[in-house]
Amino acid sequence: MTGTTRSSGGLDDRRKRLLFRCWHRGTREMDLILGRFADTTIVSLTDDELSQLEHLIEVPDPDLYAALTGNAPLAALYAGPLFDRIKSFRPRDQGE
Repeated sequence: MTGTTRSSGGLDDRRKRLLFRCWHRGTREMDLILGRFADTTIVSLTDDELSQLEHLIEVPDPDLYAALTGNAPLAALYAGPLFDRIKSFRPRDQGE
């Protein structure tokens, strides 16, 4: 897989922006992790979860990747249920 499998058609502007930002992180590894998560969940995220995602994607790629792979802790300011969902997300479990 080389990119998004989800169209932004039908999404509100906030979700479109987040979907784009998740697929355009700067490092391919983070594009694949956050992009696939966004493809699968962007429609069903609550307003609070969207806010958490907007906050979380401000973390620099190396720091976020290290936290997601378990090589470094994530700053408490960014940790929370959405981060835990992203960390445990597996595309193969979603039928991809």
